[in-house]
Amino acid sequence: MRANSILEYAPRCLRLSSSSAADAAERPRSTACCVLSRCTKRYHLLEGIRHVVYDAILVISFGGPEGPDEVMPFLENVTRGRNIPHERLLAVAEHYHHFGGKSPINEQNRQLIAALRTELDAHSIDLPIYWGNRNWHPFLADALRQMRADGIQHALGFVTSAYSSYSSCRQYRENIAAAQAEIGKGTPAVDKIRVFYNHPGFIDACCDRVREGLAEFSLGERNSFRFVVTAHSIPCSMAESSDYQKQLCETARLVADQVGLENWYLAFQSRSGPPNQPWLGPDVLDHLRNLHAAGVENVLIAPLGFISDHLEVLYDLDTEAQGLAHELGMKLVRAATVGTHPKFVATIRQLILERIDPSQPKLAIGRYGPNHDVCPAECCPAPQRAGRPPVSAVPSVLQRP
Repeated sequence: MRANSILEYAPRCLRLSSSSAADAAERPRSTACCVLSRCTKRYHLLEGIRHVVYDAILVISFGGPEGPDEVMPFLENVTRGRNIPHERLLAVAEHYHHFGGKSPINEQNRQLIAALRTELDAHSIDLPIYWGNRNWHPFLADALRQMRADGIQHALGFVTSAYSSYSSCRQYRENIAAAQAEIGKGTPAVDKIRVFYNHPGFIDACCDRVREGLAEFSLGERNSFRFVVTAHSIPCSMAESSDYQKQLCETARLVADQVGLENWYLAFQSRSGPPNQPWLGPDVLDHLRNLHAAGVENVLIAPLGFISDHLEVLYDLDTEAQGLAHELGMKLVRAATVGTHPKFVATIRQLILERIDPSQPKLAIGRYGPNHDVCPAECCPAPQRAGRPPVSAVPSVLQRP
Protein backbone atom coordinates (compact mmCIF):
# COMPACT_ATOMS: atom_id res chain seq x y z
CA MET A 1 0.00 0.00 0.00
CA ARG A 2 1.20 3.49 -0.80
CA ALA A 3 2.69 5.47 2.08
CA ASN A 4 0.49 8.46 1.25
CA SER A 5 -2.57 6.24 1.82
CA ILE A 6 -1.33 5.70 5.37
CA LEU A 7 -1.02 9.44 5.77
CA GLU A 8 -4.58 9.97 4.58
CA TYR A 9 -5.96 7.96 7.49
CA ALA A 10 -3.92 9.65 10.23
CA PRO A 11 -5.87 12.11 12.38
CA ARG A 12 -5.16 15.83 12.29
CA CYS A 13 -3.64 15.72 15.77
CA LEU A 14 -0.62 14.01 14.22
CA ARG A 15 0.65 13.38 10.70
CA LEU A 16 3.45 10.98 10.00
CA SER A 17 6.82 12.50 9.29
CA SER A 18 8.34 11.79 5.88
CA SER A 19 10.80 9.37 7.47
CA SER A 20 7.98 7.51 9.21
CA ALA A 21 6.07 7.28 5.94
CA ALA A 22 9.14 5.89 4.22
CA ASP A 23 9.55 3.32 6.97
CA ALA A 24 5.90 2.34 6.57
CA ALA A 25 6.34 1.88 2.84
CA GLU A 26 9.13 -0.61 3.51
CA ARG A 27 6.96 -2.79 5.74
CA PRO A 28 5.31 -5.93 4.30
CA ARG A 29 1.90 -5.22 2.83
CA SER A 30 0.17 -7.04 5.65
CA THR A 31 1.32 -4.42 8.14
CA ALA A 32 1.63 -1.39 5.88
CA CYS A 33 -2.14 -1.38 5.41
CA CYS A 34 -2.55 -0.69 9.11
CA VAL A 35 -2.72 2.94 10.10
CA LEU A 36 0.51 4.18 11.64
CA SER A 37 -0.49 7.13 13.76
CA ARG A 38 -0.45 8.04 17.40
CA CYS A 39 -2.86 10.49 18.95
CA THR A 40 -2.60 12.06 22.37
CA LYS A 41 -6.35 12.60 22.70
CA ARG A 42 -8.31 9.78 24.29
CA TYR A 43 -12.04 9.43 24.82
CA HIS A 44 -13.51 8.39 28.15
CA LEU A 45 -16.72 6.50 28.81
CA LEU A 46 -18.18 5.37 32.10
CA GLU A 47 -19.78 1.97 31.53
CA GLY A 48 -21.23 0.83 34.83
CA ILE A 49 -18.34 1.18 37.26
CA ARG A 50 -15.68 0.54 34.64
CA HIS A 51 -13.84 3.53 33.18
CA VAL A 52 -13.35 2.94 29.45
CA VAL A 53 -10.79 4.96 27.50
CA TYR A 54 -10.88 4.70 23.71
CA ASP A 55 -7.80 5.72 21.75
CA ALA A 56 -8.37 4.18 18.29
CA ILE A 57 -10.86 2.81 15.77
CA LEU A 58 -10.32 -0.65 14.27
CA VAL A 59 -12.17 -1.42 11.02
CA ILE A 60 -12.67 -5.19 10.77
CA SER A 61 -13.62 -6.87 7.50
CA PHE A 62 -13.55 -10.13 5.56
CA GLY A 63 -10.61 -9.53 3.24
CA GLY A 64 -9.98 -10.69 -0.30
CA PRO A 65 -7.22 -11.50 -2.81
CA GLU A 66 -5.57 -8.70 -4.75
CA GLY A 67 -3.99 -10.79 -7.51
CA PRO A 68 -4.39 -14.17 -9.27
CA ASP A 69 -1.63 -15.82 -7.22
CA GLU A 70 -3.50 -14.96 -4.00
CA VAL A 71 -6.87 -16.49 -4.93
CA MET A 72 -6.31 -20.12 -3.86
CA PRO A 73 -4.37 -19.29 -0.65
CA PHE A 74 -7.18 -16.90 0.27
CA LEU A 75 -9.91 -19.50 -0.36
CA GLU A 76 -7.97 -22.14 1.55
CA ASN A 77 -7.75 -19.72 4.46
CA VAL A 78 -11.48 -18.95 4.33
CA THR A 79 -12.47 -22.62 4.31
CA ARG A 80 -9.84 -24.01 6.67
CA GLY A 81 -11.30 -26.73 8.90
CA ARG A 82 -14.52 -27.07 6.89
CA ASN A 83 -13.53 -30.02 4.64
CA ILE A 84 -14.50 -28.22 1.43
CA PRO A 85 -13.50 -30.34 -1.61
CA HIS A 86 -10.60 -28.93 -3.62
CA GLU A 87 -12.76 -29.06 -6.75
CA ARG A 88 -15.24 -26.71 -5.11
CA LEU A 89 -12.46 -24.24 -4.29
CA LEU A 90 -11.30 -24.32 -7.90
CA ALA A 91 -14.84 -23.56 -9.05
CA VAL A 92 -15.13 -20.59 -6.68
CA ALA A 93 -11.66 -19.42 -7.75
CA GLU A 94 -13.02 -18.99 -11.27
CA HIS A 95 -15.37 -16.32 -9.91
CA TYR A 96 -12.31 -14.31 -8.85
CA HIS A 97 -10.41 -15.01 -12.07
CA HIS A 98 -13.44 -13.71 -13.97
CA PHE A 99 -12.45 -10.32 -12.52
CA GLY A 100 -8.71 -10.69 -13.02
CA GLY A 101 -8.07 -12.58 -9.77
CA LYS A 102 -8.74 -9.52 -7.65
CA SER A 103 -11.52 -8.94 -5.16
CA PRO A 104 -12.64 -5.31 -4.92
CA ILE A 105 -13.33 -5.53 -1.18
CA ASN A 106 -9.92 -4.33 0.05
CA GLU A 107 -9.95 -1.25 -2.16
CA GLN A 108 -13.53 -0.55 -1.08
CA ASN A 109 -12.43 -0.73 2.55
CA ARG A 110 -9.58 1.70 1.83
CA GLN A 111 -12.10 4.11 0.33
CA LEU A 112 -14.45 3.71 3.29
CA ILE A 113 -11.62 4.31 5.77
CA ALA A 114 -10.51 7.42 3.88
CA ALA A 115 -14.10 8.74 3.87
CA LEU A 116 -14.44 7.97 7.58
CA ARG A 117 -11.15 9.78 8.31
CA THR A 118 -12.55 12.89 6.62
CA GLU A 119 -15.84 12.55 8.51
CA LEU A 120 -14.15 12.17 11.89
CA ASP A 121 -11.80 15.08 11.23
CA ALA A 122 -14.76 17.29 10.30
CA HIS A 123 -16.30 16.56 13.71
CA SER A 124 -13.06 16.84 15.72
CA ILE A 125 -12.91 13.14 16.59
CA ASP A 126 -9.15 12.67 16.61
CA LEU A 127 -8.86 8.90 16.79
CA PRO A 128 -6.51 6.97 14.47
CA ILE A 129 -8.13 4.34 12.26
CA TYR A 130 -6.59 0.89 11.88
CA TRP A 131 -7.76 -1.93 9.63
CA GLY A 132 -7.57 -5.71 9.95
CA ASN A 133 -9.22 -8.59 8.06
CA ARG A 134 -10.41 -12.04 9.02
CA ASN A 135 -9.13 -13.87 5.97
CA TRP A 136 -6.45 -11.90 4.12
CA HIS A 137 -3.93 -9.10 4.35
CA PRO A 138 -3.95 -6.96 6.39
CA PHE A 139 -4.80 -9.61 8.99
CA LEU A 140 -6.32 -8.69 12.34
CA ALA A 141 -3.23 -9.90 14.19
CA ASP A 142 -1.04 -7.58 12.08
CA ALA A 143 -3.30 -4.65 12.87
CA LEU A 144 -3.35 -5.38 16.61
CA ARG A 145 0.41 -5.89 16.64
CA GLN A 146 0.89 -2.46 15.03
CA MET A 147 -1.59 -0.92 17.45
CA ARG A 148 0.35 -2.32 20.40
CA ALA A 149 3.58 -0.89 18.95
CA ASP A 150 1.85 2.49 18.61
CA GLY A 151 0.75 2.44 22.24
CA ILE A 152 -2.95 1.83 21.60
CA GLN A 153 -4.69 0.37 24.62
CA HIS A 154 -8.43 0.24 23.94
CA ALA A 155 -10.10 0.47 20.53
CA LEU A 156 -13.62 0.55 19.19
CA GLY A 157 -14.13 -2.12 16.52
CA PHE A 158 -16.35 -1.45 13.50
CA VAL A 159 -17.28 -4.65 11.65
CA THR A 160 -18.38 -4.19 8.04
CA SER A 161 -21.66 -6.06 8.53
CA ALA A 162 -24.99 -4.57 9.52
CA TYR A 163 -26.59 -7.76 10.85
CA SER A 164 -26.37 -10.35 13.64
CA SER A 165 -25.38 -13.95 12.97
CA TYR A 166 -22.50 -16.18 13.92
CA SER A 167 -20.49 -15.45 10.76
CA SER A 168 -21.28 -11.72 10.59
CA CYS A 169 -20.93 -10.85 14.28
CA ARG A 170 -19.80 -13.41 16.84
CA GLN A 171 -17.14 -14.98 14.61
CA TYR A 172 -15.48 -11.58 14.26
CA ARG A 173 -15.34 -11.39 18.05
CA GLU A 174 -13.70 -14.82 18.03
CA ASN A 175 -11.24 -13.57 15.40
CA ILE A 176 -10.35 -10.62 17.63
CA ALA A 177 -9.90 -12.94 20.61
CA ALA A 178 -7.66 -15.30 18.61
CA ALA A 179 -5.53 -12.40 17.35
CA GLN A 180 -5.20 -11.02 20.88
CA ALA A 181 -4.14 -14.44 22.15
CA GLU A 182 -1.56 -14.72 19.37
CA ILE A 183 0.00 -11.36 20.24
CA GLY A 184 -0.11 -11.87 23.98
CA LYS A 185 0.84 -9.33 26.63
CA GLY A 186 0.00 -5.73 25.88
CA THR A 187 -2.44 -6.43 23.06
CA PRO A 188 -5.13 -3.73 22.83
CA ALA A 189 -8.65 -4.38 24.05
CA VAL A 190 -11.33 -4.09 21.36
CA ASP A 191 -15.01 -3.30 21.98
CA LYS A 192 -17.21 -4.12 18.99
CA ILE A 193 -19.70 -1.46 17.88
CA ARG A 194 -23.32 -2.64 17.73
CA VAL A 195 -25.01 -3.86 14.55
CA PHE A 196 -26.71 -1.07 12.65
CA TYR A 197 -29.36 -2.64 10.38
CA ASN A 198 -32.02 -0.21 11.67
CA HIS A 199 -29.91 2.91 12.15
CA PRO A 200 -31.73 5.79 10.39
CA GLY A 201 -28.58 6.89 8.55
CA PHE A 202 -27.99 3.41 7.14
CA ILE A 203 -31.64 3.15 6.10
CA ASP A 204 -31.51 6.59 4.45
CA ALA A 205 -28.40 5.63 2.47
CA CYS A 206 -30.05 2.37 1.37
CA CYS A 207 -33.14 4.28 0.28
CA ASP A 208 -31.08 6.65 -1.85
CA ARG A 209 -29.44 3.69 -3.61
CA VAL A 210 -32.84 2.07 -4.23
CA ARG A 211 -34.25 5.31 -5.63
CA GLU A 212 -31.28 5.54 -8.00
CA GLY A 213 -32.08 2.05 -9.27
CA LEU A 214 -35.80 2.75 -9.47
CA ALA A 215 -35.13 5.75 -11.70
CA GLU A 216 -33.94 3.35 -14.42
CA PHE A 217 -37.50 2.08 -14.91
CA SER A 218 -40.16 4.00 -16.82
CA LEU A 219 -43.57 4.50 -15.25
CA GLY A 220 -44.94 1.89 -17.63
CA GLU A 221 -42.30 -0.65 -16.64
CA ARG A 222 -43.27 -0.28 -13.00
CA ASN A 223 -46.66 -1.82 -13.81
CA SER A 224 -44.91 -5.19 -14.03
CA PHE A 225 -42.27 -4.65 -11.39
CA ARG A 226 -40.89 -6.43 -8.35
CA PHE A 227 -38.53 -5.19 -5.64
CA VAL A 228 -36.22 -7.98 -4.46
CA VAL A 229 -33.85 -7.63 -1.50
CA THR A 230 -30.88 -10.01 -1.37
CA ALA A 231 -28.46 -11.06 1.34
CA HIS A 232 -25.86 -13.76 1.87
CA SER A 233 -27.46 -17.10 2.60
CA ILE A 234 -26.39 -18.89 5.79
CA PRO A 235 -27.16 -22.37 7.15
CA CYS A 236 -30.67 -22.59 8.58
CA SER A 237 -29.21 -23.79 11.89
CA MET A 238 -27.20 -20.57 12.09
CA ALA A 239 -30.23 -18.46 11.16
CA GLU A 240 -32.38 -20.14 13.83
CA SER A 241 -29.91 -19.17 16.56
CA SER A 242 -29.64 -15.50 15.59
CA ASP A 243 -31.76 -12.51 14.55
CA TYR A 244 -30.25 -12.42 11.04
CA GLN A 245 -33.43 -13.06 9.08
CA LYS A 246 -35.59 -10.89 11.34
CA GLN A 247 -33.17 -7.98 10.96
CA LEU A 248 -32.98 -8.39 7.18
CA CYS A 249 -36.77 -8.32 6.96
CA GLU A 250 -36.88 -5.18 9.10
CA THR A 251 -34.31 -3.41 6.91
CA ALA A 252 -36.22 -4.41 3.78
CA ARG A 253 -39.53 -3.21 5.28
CA LEU A 254 -38.08 0.12 6.41
CA VAL A 255 -36.49 0.79 3.02
CA ALA A 256 -39.58 -0.22 1.05
CA ASP A 257 -41.84 1.92 3.23
CA GLN A 258 -39.57 4.95 3.00
CA VAL A 259 -39.17 4.66 -0.79
CA GLY A 260 -42.90 4.07 -1.26
CA LEU A 261 -42.86 0.49 -2.52
CA GLU A 262 -45.87 -1.52 -1.40
CA ASN A 263 -44.28 -4.96 -1.68
CA TRP A 264 -40.83 -6.45 -1.29
CA TYR A 265 -39.36 -9.92 -1.52
CA LEU A 266 -36.34 -11.37 0.29
CA ALA A 267 -34.07 -13.79 -1.59
CA PHE A 268 -30.63 -15.15 -0.82
CA GLN A 269 -27.40 -15.60 -2.72
CA SER A 270 -23.83 -16.92 -2.41
CA ARG A 271 -24.66 -20.25 -0.78
CA SER A 272 -21.50 -22.28 -0.21
CA GLY A 273 -22.48 -25.28 1.91
CA PRO A 274 -22.95 -28.94 0.97
CA PRO A 275 -26.19 -29.84 -0.87
CA ASN A 276 -27.52 -31.88 2.07
CA GLN A 277 -27.29 -28.93 4.49
CA PRO A 278 -30.36 -26.65 4.59
CA TRP A 279 -29.55 -22.99 3.90
CA LEU A 280 -31.80 -19.95 3.80
CA GLY A 281 -33.79 -19.53 0.59
CA PRO A 282 -35.15 -18.92 -1.92
CA ASP A 283 -32.04 -18.60 -4.02
CA VAL A 284 -32.16 -15.41 -6.06
CA LEU A 285 -31.86 -17.30 -9.37
CA ASP A 286 -34.77 -19.57 -8.49
CA HIS A 287 -36.74 -16.52 -7.41
CA LEU A 288 -36.14 -14.83 -10.77
CA ARG A 289 -37.39 -17.94 -12.56
CA ASN A 290 -40.54 -17.95 -10.42
CA LEU A 291 -41.16 -14.26 -11.08
CA HIS A 292 -40.77 -14.83 -14.81
CA ALA A 293 -43.24 -17.71 -14.66
CA ALA A 294 -45.69 -15.35 -12.92
CA GLY A 295 -45.40 -12.83 -15.75
CA VAL A 296 -43.08 -10.33 -14.07
CA GLU A 297 -40.92 -8.49 -16.61
CA ASN A 298 -39.02 -5.94 -14.51
CA VAL A 299 -37.02 -6.51 -11.34
CA LEU A 300 -35.06 -4.18 -9.10
CA ILE A 301 -32.60 -6.08 -6.90
CA ALA A 302 -31.17 -4.32 -3.85
CA PRO A 303 -28.39 -6.25 -2.05
CA LEU A 304 -29.21 -4.70 1.33
CA GLY A 305 -27.44 -7.54 3.09
CA PHE A 306 -24.06 -6.12 1.98
CA ILE A 307 -22.44 -2.71 2.47
CA SER A 308 -20.15 -2.73 -0.59
CA ASP A 309 -20.17 -3.98 -4.18
CA HIS A 310 -17.70 -6.78 -3.50
CA LEU A 311 -17.17 -9.91 -5.57
CA GLU A 312 -20.26 -11.80 -4.44
CA VAL A 313 -22.39 -8.87 -5.54
CA LEU A 314 -20.54 -8.46 -8.83
CA TYR A 315 -20.56 -12.17 -9.71
CA ASP A 316 -23.77 -13.52 -8.20
CA LEU A 317 -25.93 -10.56 -9.23
CA ASP A 318 -24.23 -8.60 -12.01
CA THR A 319 -23.01 -11.73 -13.81
CA GLU A 320 -25.19 -14.74 -12.95
CA ALA A 321 -28.52 -13.05 -12.13
CA GLN A 322 -28.16 -10.51 -14.92
CA GLY A 323 -27.31 -13.30 -17.37
CA LEU A 324 -30.38 -15.30 -16.34
CA ALA A 325 -32.61 -12.23 -16.61
CA HIS A 326 -31.32 -11.65 -20.14
CA GLU A 327 -32.11 -15.26 -21.09
CA LEU A 328 -35.63 -14.89 -19.67
CA GLY A 329 -36.25 -11.56 -21.41
CA MET A 330 -36.53 -9.67 -18.12
CA LYS A 331 -35.16 -6.24 -17.30
CA LEU A 332 -33.05 -6.44 -14.15
CA VAL A 333 -31.55 -3.41 -12.43
CA ARG A 334 -29.21 -3.90 -9.49
CA ALA A 335 -29.15 -1.08 -6.93
CA ALA A 336 -25.75 -0.11 -5.56
CA THR A 337 -24.79 -0.88 -1.98
CA VAL A 338 -24.23 1.96 0.48
CA GLY A 339 -20.44 1.94 -0.03
CA THR A 340 -19.10 5.37 0.83
CA HIS A 341 -22.47 7.13 0.71
CA PRO A 342 -22.11 10.22 2.96
CA LYS A 343 -25.12 9.20 5.05
CA PHE A 344 -23.57 5.81 5.73
CA VAL A 345 -20.19 7.30 6.61
CA ALA A 346 -21.99 9.67 8.98
CA THR A 347 -23.74 6.62 10.47
CA ILE A 348 -20.39 5.08 11.38
CA ARG A 349 -19.31 8.35 12.97
CA GLN A 350 -22.55 8.44 15.01
CA LEU A 351 -22.04 4.84 16.13
CA ILE A 352 -18.55 5.78 17.32
CA LEU A 353 -19.77 8.94 19.04
CA GLU A 354 -22.51 7.16 21.00
CA ARG A 355 -19.81 4.96 22.55
CA ILE A 356 -17.38 7.75 23.44
CA ASP A 357 -20.04 10.21 24.60
CA PRO A 358 -22.79 8.68 26.77
CA SER A 359 -24.92 11.81 26.37
CA GLN A 360 -25.44 10.98 22.68
CA PRO A 361 -28.65 9.16 21.70
CA LYS A 362 -28.51 5.61 20.33
CA LEU A 363 -30.36 6.05 17.06
CA ALA A 364 -32.65 3.34 15.68
CA ILE A 365 -35.97 3.26 13.85
CA GLY A 366 -38.63 0.63 13.34
CA ARG A 367 -39.88 -2.11 15.60
CA TYR A 368 -36.87 -3.30 17.56
CA GLY A 369 -34.80 -0.40 18.86
CA PRO A 370 -31.00 -0.24 19.07
CA ASN A 371 -29.09 -3.48 19.56
CA HIS A 372 -26.95 -4.14 22.62
CA ASP A 373 -23.41 -2.76 22.76
CA VAL A 374 -22.13 -5.85 24.57
CA CYS A 375 -23.19 -9.17 23.10
CA PRO A 376 -24.81 -11.55 25.60
CA ALA A 377 -22.81 -14.72 26.23
CA GLU A 378 -25.38 -16.84 24.40
CA CYS A 379 -25.66 -14.50 21.39
CA CYS A 380 -25.32 -16.07 17.89
CA PRO A 381 -23.77 -19.37 19.02
CA ALA A 382 -21.12 -20.96 16.85
CA PRO A 383 -21.53 -24.16 14.86
CA GLN A 384 -19.71 -26.87 16.77
CA ARG A 385 -16.49 -27.64 14.93
CA ALA A 386 -13.33 -29.07 16.41
CA GLY A 387 -10.55 -26.63 17.14
CA ARG A 388 -12.62 -23.43 17.37
CA PRO A 389 -11.52 -21.26 20.32
CA PRO A 390 -14.32 -19.84 22.47
CA VAL A 391 -14.97 -16.13 22.21
CA SER A 392 -14.33 -15.86 25.93
CA ALA A 393 -10.72 -17.02 25.51
CA VAL A 394 -9.48 -13.45 25.88
CA PRO A 395 -11.29 -11.41 28.57
CA SER A 396 -10.75 -8.08 26.77
CA VAL A 397 -13.45 -9.08 24.25
CA LEU A 398 -16.49 -7.69 26.03
CA GLN A 399 -19.38 -9.96 26.90
CA ARG A 400 -21.87 -10.08 29.70
CA PRO A 401 -21.02 -12.16 32.80
